[in-house]
Amino acid sequence: MTRRREGFVLGLAVLVSLSTAVIAQKKDDKKLDDAKNREIQSVVKLADDAAAGQAQPNDFALMWAHEDFMKAASNKEYVPFTVTLDPSKLTAPTTVALYWRVVSKNAAPPPPPAPATQKKDDKNAPPPKREFPYEDVTFVALNPGPAVRLSRSFTVGAGVYDVYVVAKEPSAPATQKNAPVAKASVIKETITVPDFWTPDLSTSSVIVAQRIDPLPAPLTPQQQIERPYAMGSMEIVPVADMKFSKKAEISTFMLIYNAKADSMNKPDVTVEYAFCQAAAGSQPKAGEPCKAGEKFFNKTNPQNLNGQTLPPQFDVAAGHQLQTGQAVPLASFPEGDYRLEIKITDKIANKTVIKDVNFSVTAS
Repeated sequence: MTRRREGFVLGLAVLVSLSTAVIAQKKDDKKLDDAKNREIQSVVKLADDAAAGQAQPNDFALMWAHEDFMKAASNKEYVPFTVTLDPSKLTAPTTVALYWRVVSKNAAPPPPPAPATQKKDDKNAPPPKREFPYEDVTFVALNPGPAVRLSRSFTVGAGVYDVYVVAKEPSAPATQKNAPVAKASVIKETITVPDFWTPDLSTSSVIVAQRIDPLPAPLTPQQQIERPYAMGSMEIVPVADMKFSKKAEISTFMLIYNAKADSMNKPDVTVEYAFCQAAAGSQPKAGEPCKAGEKFFNKTNPQNLNGQTLPPQFDVAAGHQLQTGQAVPLASFPEGDYRLEIKITDKIANKTVIKDVNFSVTAS
């Protein structure tokens, strides 16, 4: 019934971490043509206006779809995210500027405007440089058509953030008279980024995958920006929603952090997968993981991640990270709503973490 994926990845340092210096570089990049530089300034202004509380357009029905959290380097966390937009609203096939900015909710307010008594010479000085925990921009070729999903990422410390995402089609040339205003969308999403840099047992988000593809070669920095679910030698393609047909399977992937090690630098972790089906009025039975309003459906054999099952070269002290996942066919699942409970137990530390995945099974 169950196919397992076990092994390790050598940390998330391979994940590209871009800083605010990148967007500043792009704003002044002589290699970019004037039109793209103007578009960068334009999307930055749209985000500025949104942050100032001004109402903004959403011509492309831009929506925040999902985000995941993983441990990155240097006490930071890696956050791949996905948005959807409707290219049928495009005026014509074109290249859309996609800009995203991350702003800390705990950041100090911007400095007040310069006083009216400021010297005349100072008024011509450039405004003070603003820095954000993260911002970047890419250009995406789109054709008018059905809704598309676009994934990007950012790397920040733990905390609460507002994420501004802007999608904008190119403006008409300044020489074109009576040109329509370029269509654009601006959204804001508030997210809480967890802290994986504590001694406590924890895990990344549970990523439910449509598939996991091997990568024949490392991605270029630009490819990594556009494909943020590529990690090391593999690339995860997340599902679009949590509704599955009985002909499908539910495939999960996650990373386990801060497991204690034995004298050989090997962990001793058990991962258990149990499925509970929503059932009104049901009460949990002793020994079953289900909650009130659920009934136990089935479970898979536990995964043991230890010195006997991991590759000989696995070494916690070297920064190797535990990964776990299973792909479970749904043919035997009756239609309905389910909760997958994933229980991770660190036997050395005597600590347990439980992660839930809610999903539905339909006939087709």
